Amino acid sequence: MASLQTARRLSRDILCRTRVFVVCCGKTYPFKLADIGEGIKEVNVKEWYVSVGDHVKQFDSICQVQSDKASVTITSRYDGIIRKIYYELDDVAQVGDPLVDIETDTETEETSSPDESDDSSSSSSSSSSEDEHSQPKVLQQKVLATPAVRKIAMENSIKLSDVTGTGKDGRVLKEDIMRYIQGEAPPVSPHVAPPSPVSVPTPAAPRAAPLPVVPAVSIPIGKDKTERIKGVQKAMVKSMTEANSVPLFGYCDEIDVTKLVMLRESAKALTAATGMKFSYMPFIIKATSMALHQFPILNASVDKECENITYLASHNIGIAMDTIEGLIVPNVKNVQSLSVYEIAAELNRLHIVGLEGKLSTADMTGGTFSLSNIGAIGGTYAKPVVLPPQVAIGALGKFQVLPRYDEEGNVKKTHIMNVSWSADHRVIEGATMARFSNVWKAYLENPATMTIYLR
Repeated sequence: MASLQTARRLSRDILCRTRVFVVCCGKTYPFKLADIGEGIKEVNVKEWYVSVGDHVKQFDSICQVQSDKASVTITSRYDGIIRKIYYELDDVAQVGDPLVDIETDTETEETSSPDESDDSSSSSSSSSSEDEHSQPKVLQQKVLATPAVRKIAMENSIKLSDVTGTGKDGRVLKEDIMRYIQGEAPPVSPHVAPPSPVSVPTPAAPRAAPLPVVPAVSIPIGKDKTERIKGVQKAMVKSMTEANSVPLFGYCDEIDVTKLVMLRESAKALTAATGMKFSYMPFIIKATSMALHQFPILNASVDKECENITYLASHNIGIAMDTIEGLIVPNVKNVQSLSVYEIAAELNRLHIVGLEGKLSTADMTGGTFSLSNIGAIGGTYAKPVVLPPQVAIGALGKFQVLPRYDEEGNVKKTHIMNVSWSADHRVIEGATMARFSNVWKAYLENPATMTIYLR
């Protein structure tokens, strides 16, 4: 009787081993980083959407990568299970190298005897339950956070899911990470209790009160840290090194934007119902395009040897943006064919995806002329650097309310904006830049004239 039970047990073990072999016989493929164009050879891994053990289908998102030109979401080409992930967050991946290993799905048919069905079903149920607890599904519950915040969490070995986010829609902010590291609870109320009053004894003698004793605070000395220049910073190194070889001509001027301020207030009232942010930039960009029609040489490009100049038909005006990843310059395409409202809508879109680090290659390439709104931070004048192969760029100062004389000699309150132009002096003359600036200035100082020549 004992030998019969032993034989049955051995048979069951052999059958189970055979079943495991059949289920796991799907072929494992290395999923390689394909060429994403624009001459990109390497990218930074910014976010993983899968974990080891996750089941993916074709076109499911695998990860998000950041090149020196744009952010790209990589999708799966296979149906299967993730068996290996090759990179950590912020690692550099080369084109042609594997990102993950995927075990493809296979169709299998299994037969089991009646006395094993209960055991096999309970075993598979238990295994499935364990897998669900051991392998969280990233796609099902994604924590909102910027790449910079994810980097801080990774460097401190912190799971973002353990941190209480206080940003919009539960987004984890840098301050939340800092509070978590220090063991502080997230804020529950914006009101802060006033400090307790400190009783200071009145000195008996009419002498100066002694200075309070400040306890010595031990400030830990940090460690030097070396980081590789990559992503957007690497692109900036390349473009600025190239730009340094261009001899620049600078020209500055002052613009009376009082009427533009009034026009913008009217535009804000008209677009308030749409919820769209309406700044001065749509008007400034449109005025730039209208001035470029009269000076097409400023909407041109030159080759590296400066032997050929190409006059460009489209006005793709780039806007410098300061993001967590660094300085980026996406551009608004075909401004010459857009209304001021359409320009505002596109600027809103670029601003949103730029803050999320999800600007596409199309958003980042093809610019023909650039503007930098340094005034958004607080400057008045600047010395912008031309981005080759473009030939000109403008930097806008902050809007200020200053006293100025009118035509009758009376002092009046005036809204003033300063502008700083830079141009490639190999092909652009100073007089050309000055004349262009005067036309552009006339449109902004009398925005009603824009409607006369608006296309």
